[in-house]
Amino acid sequence: MSLEMEHDCPECSNDTFWRTASTSLHLGEKKKWACTECDYGMIQIDGIDSSKHTGF
Repeated sequence: MSLEMEHDCPECSNDTFWRTASTSLHLGEKKKWACTECDYGMIQIDGIDSSKHTGF
């Protein structure tokens, strides 16, 4: 279980995120991540993250 991941932040172009929470769901593992520079937050469920979706 990693507490840090490399991912491009859409707000500030930083590439480091810290895991802030994790839980198990029927869809898979839900992880909450926060950018280390601007506190932009994203959610990742079973490898799919919210930063790639701009609208529903």
